[in-house]
Amino acid sequence: MITYKDLVKSSRFFLMAGPCAIESEEMAMQIAERIVNITTKLNIPYIFKGSYRKANRSRIDSFTGIGDEKALKILGKVKSTFDIPVVTDIHETHEAAMAAEYVDVLQIPAFLCRQTDLIVAAAKTNKIVNIKKGQFLSPVGMEHAAKKVTDSGNNQVILTERGNSFGYGDLVVDFTNIPQMQRSGFPVVMDITHSLQQPNQSSGVTGGKPEQIEIIAKAAIAVGANGIFIETHPNPAIAKSDGANMLPLDQLEGLLHKLIRLQDAL
Repeated sequence: MITYKDLVKSSRFFLMAGPCAIESEEMAMQIAERIVNITTKLNIPYIFKGSYRKANRSRIDSFTGIGDEKALKILGKVKSTFDIPVVTDIHETHEAAMAAEYVDVLQIPAFLCRQTDLIVAAAKTNKIVNIKKGQFLSPVGMEHAAKKVTDSGNNQVILTERGNSFGYGDLVVDFTNIPQMQRSGFPVVMDITHSLQQPNQSSGVTGGKPEQIEIIAKAAIAVGANGIFIETHPNPAIAKSDGANMLPLDQLEGLLHKLIRLQDAL
C-alpha cells in the first residue's frame, strides 16, 4: 500500500479521486476498480476518496449520507479489496478516532481549516491529515494549520488548494498559492472539481463548471502540484452530492494521459 513517504518522494503527481459521497457499496467498488486499473497502468499513486457523511449542505433536505457506520465499512472494504489508501472528511472531534479505524487519510474540510481541536484530534490518530485551504484564507495561513498537526506529534500533512471566494457565487484559483504552500515542506494538492463550484445559488443547490476541469488540472501540473484531487462518478447527473462539478468517470483516463504528457514535458 502507498505510504506518506511514497507520496512525498514520488516524481509523478499522485491522485486523490472518487465520488463526492458514498452512495452505495456497488457504486464505490465500481469507481475504485476502474480508477485502480487506470492508475496502475499509468503508474500514478492513488488514494480513493469518498465522504462517509456530508455535513456542509446548503439545505436541510440535501443528501448527507447512507449512515456513518455503513459508509465507513464500505470505505474499509475498498481499502482491503484493492490494497489502496482511502481518504474521508471529518467534521467534529469525536469523528477522528471513529473514521481512523477505516481510512488512512483524514481530511479537514475547507470551512473547518481553522478549527484547532478538530485538526489536533485528526493528528493524534497518527493518520495522514489532509487540510483543505479555506476559501477565505491566504496560503501563508496554512502554515499555521499544518503546524497544529506537527505540534501534536504527527508529521504526515498534506495541504490542498481549492480556490478562493470571488464575490458571492464563484471561486477563483490563484496558482501561486501552490508553490507558496509547498514552502512549508509538505506536499500540496490541487482540488480541481471543488474549485469549480458555484456556491450560494438561489436554488440551494451548488452549481459548477465541469467543462473547465482540464484547464485547472493542466495549470496545477504546470506549476508543480504534488497531487490532484478529482471527484468523479459514472453519471454525475444522478450523483447525490456535487454532481454539478464532477468529472464523468469515463473521461478520467484521457485527462490523466494529458497530464502525464504535460508533466513529462516540463
